[in-house]
Amino acid sequence: MLDYPLLVTTDMHPPDWTTRGVSATDAISLITSGMRVFVHGAAATPSPLLQALAQRGDLEGVRLFHMHTEGDAPWTAPGVAERIRSVCLFCGPALRDPVADGRADFVPVFLSDIPSLFLNGVIQLDVAIVQLSPPDRHGYCSLGTSVDCARAAVDTARFVIAEINDRMPRTHGNTAIPFERIDAFYHSDRPLPEHAPGKESEVEGRIGEIVAGLVENRATLQMGIGAIPDAVLARLHDKKDLGIHTEMFSDRIVDLIESGAVTNRFKQVHPGRVVTSFVNGSKRLYDFVDDNPLVEFHSCDRTNDTALISRNPKVTAINSAIQVDLTGQVCADSIGPRIYSGIGGQMDFVRGAARSRGGKPIIALPSLAAGGKVSRIVAQLSPGAGVVTTRGHVHWVVTEYGAVNLHALSLRERAEALVSIAHPDFRTELRRDFGRIRN
Repeated sequence: MLDYPLLVTTDMHPPDWTTRGVSATDAISLITSGMRVFVHGAAATPSPLLQALAQRGDLEGVRLFHMHTEGDAPWTAPGVAERIRSVCLFCGPALRDPVADGRADFVPVFLSDIPSLFLNGVIQLDVAIVQLSPPDRHGYCSLGTSVDCARAAVDTARFVIAEINDRMPRTHGNTAIPFERIDAFYHSDRPLPEHAPGKESEVEGRIGEIVAGLVENRATLQMGIGAIPDAVLARLHDKKDLGIHTEMFSDRIVDLIESGAVTNRFKQVHPGRVVTSFVNGSKRLYDFVDDNPLVEFHSCDRTNDTALISRNPKVTAINSAIQVDLTGQVCADSIGPRIYSGIGGQMDFVRGAARSRGGKPIIALPSLAAGGKVSRIVAQLSPGAGVVTTRGHVHWVVTEYGAVNLHALSLRERAEALVSIAHPDFRTELRRDFGRIRN
């Protein structure tokens, strides 16, 4: 156990910096009972430190604040979760069961609002556990693939514990962390978790074609990760002068940049640059962003600032949904009451795109779920389902059967439009159910 900071230095890039590293267990020893701890997420999840933390049997009342984390979550296991409790600001696959079982907590919050929770002291952090790139010749590490809310966490936490990974990309933007800011670190050389693009289905391909048809030249794009965004991006190579201002991106954006379709020439915010908060994908993506001045990483209170988003031209925001009801309410964070993901940045970009000159907020989803047994367009959302995008904010909705713009339509007109893009097997039932509800 260590009871003192492991780094007290003002040297710039000391040649022996690696010798100052300690074991993951010793680095985590700075954490004591009752502390509030931020955990870096996505590809930057500091898994060795989290594994060491989960093995600490002497802690009580520790809370971990984080978004989506990669890999297993050993601290959520029975017997450990009573001492170390996750507070999810966005729920990834490893936390879905713990949240549902009551072994972890979930906070519904806009992605754009998360940094202010730390900066304004609503959540006063004692420790930030992060994964960083090695220090450069100026004595700065980089937050690498995930700046999002990690920037605010590192800037406000009393202590910073790091995994310094030789394979973490050094990224540009608001990513720099002084080496001397780190109180303890574990030195690693391990590959980042990868998510390579998958093979698209016929339905995903058709949705991709329809959405791509809505994207205009000189549009500024926002989209997430997954089969439908990949299908859209694969069909945009004939577009001209696209820009990227998004909360995250994956491999298909690299294809689009290398094809020349993305130039960022007509963006008003950070023109000439791809702007993002984090990335998640394959090694090819991580190599692309490494020391690449074309890509700027910023905190999600900047990337997801509605006022900034709306300054860009023709913002085309492409997001997904679990269900859409016939009035236009969009559920994107839960299956019934069971939390599946989180609010994230959908509303930030839906509203930003709506306020952009020529902008198009798009919700894209397959018409069916559960192996074709259930319609995703429903008369009413499932009991307990959360509304992420309200019917007052929704605009375009796309399935493999077409695209409809609900903006300024009455409830009756919305229902008719949405039934027209529902799966044919469910259209009669939807009309009947809607008529019963309205009467």
